Amino acid sequence: MPADAKPITSVWTRPHRPQREQLTREQIVAATIELLDLEGVEALSMRKLGTRLNAGATSLYRHVANRDELIQLAVDDVFGELDPPAAVTRGTWRPAVARAAADLRAMVLRHPWVGPELGQVGLLHVGPNAVRMTSGLLAQFKAAGFPAGEDDQATGALMAYVIGVATSEAAYLSLITRSGVPEREWLSHHSPDFDEDADPQRLRDDRFAYGLDRILDGLAGRLTPGK
Repeated sequence: MPADAKPITSVWTRPHRPQREQLTREQIVAATIELLDLEGVEALSMRKLGTRLNAGATSLYRHVANRDELIQLAVDDVFGELDPPAAVTRGTWRPAVARAAADLRAMVLRHPWVGPELGQVGLLHVGPNAVRMTSGLLAQFKAAGFPAGEDDQATGALMAYVIGVATSEAAYLSLITRSGVPEREWLSHHSPDFDEDADPQRLRDDRFAYGLDRILDGLAGRLTPGK
């Protein structure tokens, strides 16, 4: 590492010592997510967050070292909205995984900033909620009977599809919002093949489901018959 390089810190690698004050880490994370949902990552700063919480930056630094740690906490907090796949049986892996994928897509659409940030946060800085989610998927693929070592790759392939598609969809919906017109109207002006009687959300749901089914078809092909 170059002498002038700064180490990448992680909020998960140092102990959290609750402070004796009104402002809590949970309040800071909740306000961070609200700001990210409303204005995006570019708008997030310690000063702006402090103003939102009616607190000085010093109060925030008692809980987090920097802006990167705020984002790490926010990413893991929104993963806490997801229920990991529960029942782990060989015969029910596919519907359980499909439900988890749909829930993950919905979470990314609720929090459009989270998809790009997952790559920035990195595996070394993933928190307990994200680990719980991926561990639940991994357990499903293990129970399904995937060849040794492929359960982890299957989990990665599924996550890559869902997060990639949902991130693109979130960016598209953000464009629609900025246009100031309903999605149906926007499509009627920009997509000559659009059927004005169609439901745009249903079309997006169907496209996601089609891709997800093809991913799961491919993964199922790695199983021996009867699994």
